[in-house]
Amino acid sequence: MRPAQRFMSLTLLVAMSAFAAQAHARSDASFMKEAAHAGAAEIEASKLATTKAKNADVKSFADTMIADHTKVADELKALAATKNVKLPDGPSIKQKSELKLIDSGDNDKFDERYAKTFGVKAHQDTIKLFEDASKNAKDAEVKAWAEKTLPGLRHHLEMAQALSVAPKK
Repeated sequence: MRPAQRFMSLTLLVAMSAFAAQAHARSDASFMKEAAHAGAAEIEASKLATTKAKNADVKSFADTMIADHTKVADELKALAATKNVKLPDGPSIKQKSELKLIDSGDNDKFDERYAKTFGVKAHQDTIKLFEDASKNAKDAEVKAWAEKTLPGLRHHLEMAQALSVAPKK
């Protein structure tokens, strides 16, 4: 191989490695942004539940979600800052529409809508997101944070499923 070819091959290899590292960083950043959206939606829905829910167990669950998800959100903000990732400061557009849906309609059914949408379904989705990150995140700190957070999310799902207004699966 001539020196010019060797130089081009080496340059291409370095560029491919840099691109792969950048793609992994984007993937980890995407996870952190999705996690921030999910947490913000959970907090907003739970704040709504503290004022609208009629069932004492649902209100208690909502209080726990606010406290726990606020703590996790603070941890995520600190982690994201070390990775130079700017997190969204609220729910996604889809989650905002879900918030409007649980807030509309018959107030007697609010507890059921909240428990189903933000108790069970949201936690199922978030657990999948965190399981993927705990296996596939490229950054060791991001991976460790996802792994550390999973047990709490699983516990939240169990709590939501135990609510008398939540669907059992």
